[in-house]
Amino acid sequence: MPTLILNQAHCRVALVSERLEIYGPPPDDSTTEQRLRTVPLLDVERVVAGEDTHFTPAALAAILRRQIPIQFFAWNGRFLGSFLPAQNHHGLSRLRQYQRTEDPAFVLPLAGRLVAAKIYNQRRVLQRLRARRSPDAPDAPAAAAPGAPPEVLDWLNALLAQTARARSLDELRGYEGAASARYFPAWAAALPPAFPFEQRSIRPPRNPVNACISFGATLLYHEAVAFIHAHGLDPALGLLHATENGRWSLALDLIEPFRPVLVEALALDLFSHQILNHAHFDARDGGCYLNEAGRKKFFLQYERRMERQFLSESAGHRTTLRQQLEQQAVQFKTALDRPEIFEPFLMN
Repeated sequence: MPTLILNQAHCRVALVSERLEIYGPPPDDSTTEQRLRTVPLLDVERVVAGEDTHFTPAALAAILRRQIPIQFFAWNGRFLGSFLPAQNHHGLSRLRQYQRTEDPAFVLPLAGRLVAAKIYNQRRVLQRLRARRSPDAPDAPAAAAPGAPPEVLDWLNALLAQTARARSLDELRGYEGAASARYFPAWAAALPPAFPFEQRSIRPPRNPVNACISFGATLLYHEAVAFIHAHGLDPALGLLHATENGRWSLALDLIEPFRPVLVEALALDLFSHQILNHAHFDARDGGCYLNEAGRKKFFLQYERRMERQFLSESAGHRTTLRQQLEQQAVQFKTALDRPEIFEPFLMN
């Protein structure tokens, strides 16, 4: 259990020896809490909790002592904040990061590799969708619609070649935006008719598809923030995403190649395989959000995808998406002195 997810409303987490005991509210006919689960601390690598989860001081201290980050989310999936283990022994690494982030000769090539990896992965997602939906595919439905048109794949391939010749960050951002503008309509064509996706909407998400994309991206983003902190870097100092107050720009940079592979591919599976339906969403505050039952299903599928092992052709060994996400932080830290070693994640 790498991730302990506390999704049930009003649960309490207590420490008993080296175990976390999780209690739920008492049933209507009782005054005694229900013990829902007991989890050994050594099995936990991170904790995701709802805003009304209560941790006893002893449980909170034990979690932090074991270097386990805790992330808190509101009912609508908005990230509220986190507890991170104390990290105060990476001053020289951060000083080097501050220096390198101000160096255009360092920033532009690495930002270019991130954009190229994202476009490459977008193209691979569409290629897989096309292969899966082809009438000649073994498991294709009888009336399978064609996948992404070949001209979209060719266009993305041509754009990919241009990223290596970009002369500025603004040019790279233009390529990334143009690729997404072509990618999303082709990706959305594979969604079931009951869950249309006209355009990306964020604050708030306007429909179930946007709600899933936003929630998945939020989880991925804050996992990246925790990994960057754990390896002694400042997640606020960006490359492709300019350094600004109010966001972790480096985390946004490092997750770009993972968005098509994890966030959008997961959302598509959730609707295509009828794991989620309209009953799993609530309309609130002008937006559409996963409810408690929907979040439970989403968390389960997200964790399965993050922890599923696969043989990475680029890494040359078996790995998981979560390991690759952490590896991006490790590689970036090494790249502060050896930029040539930084290789963003590529989908098989």
